[in-house]
Amino acid sequence: MFDFVLKIALLGASVSMIGFLYRLIKGPSVPDRVIALDAMGINLIAIVALASIVMDTGAYLEAILLLGILSFIGTVAFAKFLEKGEIIEDDRNR
Repeated sequence: MFDFVLKIALLGASVSMIGFLYRLIKGPSVPDRVIALDAMGINLIAIVALASIVMDTGAYLEAILLLGILSFIGTVAFAKFLEKGEIIEDDRNR
């Protein structure tokens, strides 16, 4: 029963990725696209975690951690770009 529930959750997470992809491509504004990209990162982490549980292995735990870090850094960079228009500030006096 638990294996069946895991496979249904994996299928649901995979199908929701299609909705996020649609919002990423068709989003009415740039912040909507950024949120969709962040949600896709979180959803990808969930898919890898569920696949790891289904396969009964811990080999993908490092990949989950790496995906989480990259998703967070990407979201922060996009948010900073949307707020200030640049990611890396040049504070040198010219």
